[in-house]
Amino acid sequence: MGILWTLIIGAIAGWLGSQIFKGGSLGLIGNIIVGIIGGFIGYWLLGGMLGTGVVGEILTGAVGAIVLLAIINLFTRGKV
Repeated sequence: MGILWTLIIGAIAGWLGSQIFKGGSLGLIGNIIVGIIGGFIGYWLLGGMLGTGVVGEILTGAVGAIVLLAIINLFTRGKV
């Protein structure tokens, strides 16, 4: 159940990050990957500042996804 929960939260966080960072949508699988990696980045940057529980995890993952999408956008020069 933990892996499924991680995928669901990653998908939501990746989608939310791509909606906030316009032009950053990578499709369902890409959003899941960006959301999961973004969760690690967000936790590394913010720790538990955005709260605990599902909402805090989604917000932390979304912030990390936005940072990751910005970095990807720098290297691909707007192709993402």
